[in-house]
Amino acid sequence: MARLSVNLNKIALLRNSRHTGVPDVRAFGRLALESGASGLTVHPRPDQRHIRAADVPVLAAMMQPFRPAMEFNIEGYPDDRFLDIVRANRPEQVTLVPDSPDAFTSDAGWKLDPDQAALVGPAIAAMRALGCRVVLFIDPDPSVIARARAAGAAGVEIYTGAYAAAFRDGGHDTLLARIAATAKAAQDAGLTVNAGHDLNLHNIPPLMRAVPFLAEASIGHELTADALRTGFAAAVAAYAKALAQAMA
Repeated sequence: MARLSVNLNKIALLRNSRHTGVPDVRAFGRLALESGASGLTVHPRPDQRHIRAADVPVLAAMMQPFRPAMEFNIEGYPDDRFLDIVRANRPEQVTLVPDSPDAFTSDAGWKLDPDQAALVGPAIAAMRALGCRVVLFIDPDPSVIARARAAGAAGVEIYTGAYAAAFRDGGHDTLLARIAATAKAAQDAGLTVNAGHDLNLHNIPPLMRAVPFLAEASIGHELTADALRTGFAAAVAAYAKALAQAMA
């Protein structure tokens, strides 16, 4: 069964539109865990447009009674600022993304060319020394898997945004096959396989049939959009159920 890690970025984005602290990210994180999530994901970007650096220790402390069964996942670009956040909070999982500080969203994965490998390798070693499992955000491209393993990663998170866009247009078979091939290559290399970006209750079932060994899906935007109609707890429960039932 794939774990659901609820990404709290959009809750924080809404909070940041006022100075009242509402909605409370910590309260929604706890609600997610109580409603069926297996973990929480945050991305403390330098511009602090959603999750802020100050949110991370608050969430880590809230999660302490639930950990390590329910995992804290911190994602971001491996600069000194980000690595300091990880050192201070020691999440179970770190997901490294190649975003520039001004990126709109994470919509491209590591290629792990020599320059990227020189950046990622030491960061992975430092995070592993803290006891963190390090995952690299990659495009659906089997050729990247050998380089991810060589860099020392424990797993990959396959970008599913293009698949989700193609699914909306009814032409997703080619991209789904590419995701499945990348996932199989990762599994064969002994890497954990995660997925994320624009996954929803409609496109999760075919993804899970194609990648039945998926370990985790990090979901925030689509889940939060559904929560506007159904309520947050119900949306979390529905996504956790979808990830569990899609394998049947």
